Amino acid sequence: MRRARIVGAAALLLLVTHGARSQTGGGAELEGLWQATKRFGPDVAGRLVIDRAGGGWRASIAGRTAAVHVAGDSVAFALPDGSGAFTGRMRGGRIAGHWVQPPTVTDGMRFASPVVLEGCGTGCYAGTVTPRADEFTFYIQARRRPDGTLGAFIRNPERNLGRFMRLDRIETADSTVRLLDARGQVITRGLLRDGVMTVYFPIRGGSYDFRRVPDDAFTFFYPRGRPAASFAYAPPRDEGDGWPVGTLEEVGMARGPIEELMRRLAGEATDSIGALRVHGILIARHGKLVVEEYFHGENREKPHDTRSASKSVATVLMGAAMQAGVDISPETRVYSVLEPGVAQADARKRALTVENLLTMSSGLDCDDNNDESPGSEEYVTQVQENPDWTRVVLGLGMIRAPGDSAVYCSIQPYLAGAVLSRAAGRPLPELMHELVGEPLGMRDYYVALAPLGEAYFGGGWRFRPRDFMKLGQLYLDGGVWRGRRILSEDWVRRSSQPRYPMGRRARYGYLWWVWDYELGGRTIQAYFASGNGGQEVMVVPALDLVIATYGGNYAEGAGFLAITELIPRYILPAVVGRG
Repeated sequence: MRRARIVGAAALLLLVTHGARSQTGGGAELEGLWQATKRFGPDVAGRLVIDRAGGGWRASIAGRTAAVHVAGDSVAFALPDGSGAFTGRMRGGRIAGHWVQPPTVTDGMRFASPVVLEGCGTGCYAGTVTPRADEFTFYIQARRRPDGTLGAFIRNPERNLGRFMRLDRIETADSTVRLLDARGQVITRGLLRDGVMTVYFPIRGGSYDFRRVPDDAFTFFYPRGRPAASFAYAPPRDEGDGWPVGTLEEVGMARGPIEELMRRLAGEATDSIGALRVHGILIARHGKLVVEEYFHGENREKPHDTRSASKSVATVLMGAAMQAGVDISPETRVYSVLEPGVAQADARKRALTVENLLTMSSGLDCDDNNDESPGSEEYVTQVQENPDWTRVVLGLGMIRAPGDSAVYCSIQPYLAGAVLSRAAGRPLPELMHELVGEPLGMRDYYVALAPLGEAYFGGGWRFRPRDFMKLGQLYLDGGVWRGRRILSEDWVRRSSQPRYPMGRRARYGYLWWVWDYELGGRTIQAYFASGNGGQEVMVVPALDLVIATYGGNYAEGAGFLAITELIPRYILPAVVGRG
């Protein structure tokens, strides 16, 4: 998501001192690895209490108070300083709702996270607000080249901004530090004083204070915290989160290939901007989680950006809503729901269905691979004069008949979400919590929001790694999670069925990708949720296998290596007997 913002950030950096004349000299004190982390909050977090006060209701959190509006079972308030808001419903002696935090500094987005307030006395409800952490880390690695220049590159685990900044070398003059690209143009400037290198990054929070990382220090720049790290297999820990755990041997998997994979990842090179950066790998077979390994500081408690892999959540929620009785189906006409009574001159718009949106075959004038497309994610999400993205998308022209072909475009699942919300008469975050999040035991997840507060199904949702992997197991088990039916078996079959070619090898179902592997002389079909940078949740029905990977190679080809190399080379061959 937001590729234009990332590229725009790089452009702004170039404009800071564009055209400055390069100088040489100095820099010996800059050789090595430098790190800077900046935390932007949010300040509002912790215990939220809603109780009766006089003739009304009030909310209090983090030293702030606000009047609460109660209408029927609906509960809502906004803090007066704009530092957060809450909406929920009173049900069964508790209030189930969502906390909406202000836009983050790091990507400018708002997120809604589920919060359940339990009774704390007469007319009193309390719960814990855990907003998404807003922080940025930059690493700069500088090494002397044979020609005497100080070569360098930037790594940024949250957005991979180093790929766009394209730092090539550093030059110094007195205490001034200049970061230059390969053409010698200044990206930005900094100051070196008392061992601290302060560098300015416009629109990414301003100045960052870099400190040199000692050679023997622990840092998450490296996969396991240090340049060289060993690996010893240990089964995952039982967290009581719905995942049974076990060993590789218990589910018929060999240790050898898995240990080889983990040793490779633990020792992955870190000396270039394009190096593979896997953040986590989880494997479940026969319903048991048997591998759970994290790298670069990621962990089971830290929600990870799933990028476009969260598009598949739209299909899951659509199926869960149908199972719960919401009047919607793949055949539902989009414009008849979102613009009832409006005569559509274009017969193709009248024919557009939910299925067309879920298969990326709407025919709307949108293409995420074409920056000039008026319906591309980058264009729609940057429209300043109209924050109503739904109206923008509905106003797009049709360039082909619905169902003719599939073209990857993120506003299509977004529009499918709008149809579902209208059909159900409820916000998508509320439906998500009730029909998927709570039944699957998900916690501390974050729903990306559009400017007017509706859920953005184009991507960018954050989930704890184990929780997001549950969607794959839910599908593998035919729509049932630990004995509770969430989806119909027919919906699982229908939505994972390949329908359209997408790219050279992949095919596309209902927001699930489909891929074939050759293994042991036979073709094995897999389907998966996929997101930029290496976010994958793969289901391999023939092997009773679910694989989840998370990564930081955003906007890089290395982000797809899990699908094309790691899974077929190490994980699939580890299945003993291959069935």
